Amino acid sequence: MRWTLRRRLVAVLVGLLVTVAAVMGAVSTLALRGSLVDQLDEGLEASSDRALSAQDGQGDRDRGPGGPPSAWDDGDGGDAPPPGLDAPGQGAGTVNLTVDDGTAVGGFIDADGSLRRLTDAQVATLEDVEPDEGPTTVDLEELGRYRVLAATGRDGDLVVTGLSTAVADATVREYLVAEVLVAAAGITLAAVAGGALVRRELEPLERVASTAARVSELPLHEGEVVIGERVPERDTDPSTEVGQVGAALNRLLGHVEGALASRHESETQVRRFVADASHELRTPLASIRGYAELVRRMPGELPPDAVRAMERVESESRRMTTLVEDMLLLARLDAGRPLDRSPVDLTVLAVDAVADAHAAGPDHRWRLELAGSSGAGGVDGPDVDRAGAPELRDPAEAGDPPDDVVPDAVVPGDEDRLRQVLANLLANARVHTPAGTTVTTTVRRDGGSVVVEVADDGPGIPVAQQPTLFQRFTRGDAARSPGSGSTGLGLAIVDAVVRAHGGRLAVESVPGDTRVTVVLPAAPPSDAEAR
Repeated sequence: MRWTLRRRLVAVLVGLLVTVAAVMGAVSTLALRGSLVDQLDEGLEASSDRALSAQDGQGDRDRGPGGPPSAWDDGDGGDAPPPGLDAPGQGAGTVNLTVDDGTAVGGFIDADGSLRRLTDAQVATLEDVEPDEGPTTVDLEELGRYRVLAATGRDGDLVVTGLSTAVADATVREYLVAEVLVAAAGITLAAVAGGALVRRELEPLERVASTAARVSELPLHEGEVVIGERVPERDTDPSTEVGQVGAALNRLLGHVEGALASRHESETQVRRFVADASHELRTPLASIRGYAELVRRMPGELPPDAVRAMERVESESRRMTTLVEDMLLLARLDAGRPLDRSPVDLTVLAVDAVADAHAAGPDHRWRLELAGSSGAGGVDGPDVDRAGAPELRDPAEAGDPPDDVVPDAVVPGDEDRLRQVLANLLANARVHTPAGTTVTTTVRRDGGSVVVEVADDGPGIPVAQQPTLFQRFTRGDAARSPGSGSTGLGLAIVDAVVRAHGGRLAVESVPGDTRVTVVLPAAPPSDAEAR
C-alpha cells in the first residue's frame, strides 16, 4: 500500500536527520577517540622514558629474592620486579616488561599500587612487540586492551611499557551513549514537529482535494449546469505550488460549467423540438390512418394490391403513432412534468399484463407469482390460480384480483405509466426470446418497497449490450428477434418512468436466466388499505 504524501515527506525528513546524525556521530566519535589515544600515547612515551631511565640506572643489581614487597611474589620469592615498574611517577595500571639476556620479567601496578606479576601469556604477547615502531595496541587478556611501546636500553635490554586504554574506551562509550540518546530525542522531536509542519503546509492541498471531491458528488449527469464549488481564494496564490493547483482547478471548473451549460441548452432545444414534432405528427398520422381505413371500406371491389397497400399504410401509421407517442412521453418525462400520484395496486397491473402478454405471445409460457402478507399464487399459461381465489380460465376475463391476494403491493404513482412499464418488460421478453420460453412475473413486498421482477429462461442478453440496455434507441440483435419492429425506446421508457416514481431498475442476465427487477417505494398503509 502506497504511503500518503504527508507520511513520505516526514519519512524523508527523519531519514535525512538520521543520516546526518549518524555521520556526525561517527566523525565526532572517531575524533574523540583519536584525541584520547594521542593523549594516552604522550603519557605512554613519558612512562617508557622513565622505565628506560630506571633500567639503565640499576646496573647489575641483584635480582635475587627479597627486597620488593611480598605482593610481587605472593611469598614464593623469585625475581625482582622490572625496574621500570617501581620508577618514580609510574601510575596505576602501568605494565612493564624487561628482557635481559633472554630472561623476561614482567609486571603491572594494580589499582592499589601493588606490583603484580604478568602471566606467561601476557609476557609472550609483550615480547612480540617490535621495538622502535611506535605505540601499538595489544590485548592482555583479563587486563584488557593496552597501548604499548617497546624500546632498547643502553645495555641492549628490551623494555616494553604499556598503559591501559580502559579510561579512553569508557569515555568513548559514555560519549556514544549520550550521543545516541541526544540524537534519538532530537529525531523524535524533529519527527513530531516535522509531522505537524507538513500537516500544516499540506492543509491547502487538502482543501483543494476536498473541493474536487465535492464537485465529483454533484449530480452533473442529471443536467446540473451550475458548479457552485470553487477553491478558496487563499489557496490560489500563484507563487506557491498548491496555489497553482488550486487556480488551475478553478479554471477547469469554470470551463466545465460553461461546457455543461452549452450542452444543456442544446439538449433542451433538441428535447423541445422532439416534443413539438411528436405533438405535431400525431394529427397527420391519425389522418393517414383514417383515410387508409376509409379507402379500404369504400363500396365497390378494390384490387387485391390496393387492399394490401392500404393495410400496409394502416400498419405503418400505427407503428409510427406508437413511436411518436413514446417519444412524446420521454420528452415530457425529461421536462420533469409531474405524474399522477394515486394508490396503484401492482398486483392488478401484473395480472392484466400477463394476460395481455399471453394473448400476444401464445407460443410462450407465462407465469405470475404473487407473494404478499396474505397469500401467494401463480399464473401458468392462460390459467390464473391464486390461493383463496377462483380459477380464471381466460386471461381476458381475469379482471381485478381479490383484495386479499397481495394487499401490500400498492405504490403511489401513475397507473397508466406503471401499466406501460409492465407491458414493455413483458413485450421485451416476448420479442427477444424464442418460442417455448418461460417468462415469470413476480410481485412481492420487500420492507418499504414493492418489487416487480420479470425473469425468463431465454438465451440472455449479450454482455456488451447490458451497459447500454436502458439507453434510447438501443436495439437487440436482429438475428435473435427478426421482424420485431422494435424502436429501441421500450426499456428507455421503463427506466424513465421508474426513476420518475423514485424507484430503481436493475438487470442481471446470463444464458438461461435473465432478470429485470423494478423496485418502487410502497404506499403508506392508509393508502394501501383504501386501494
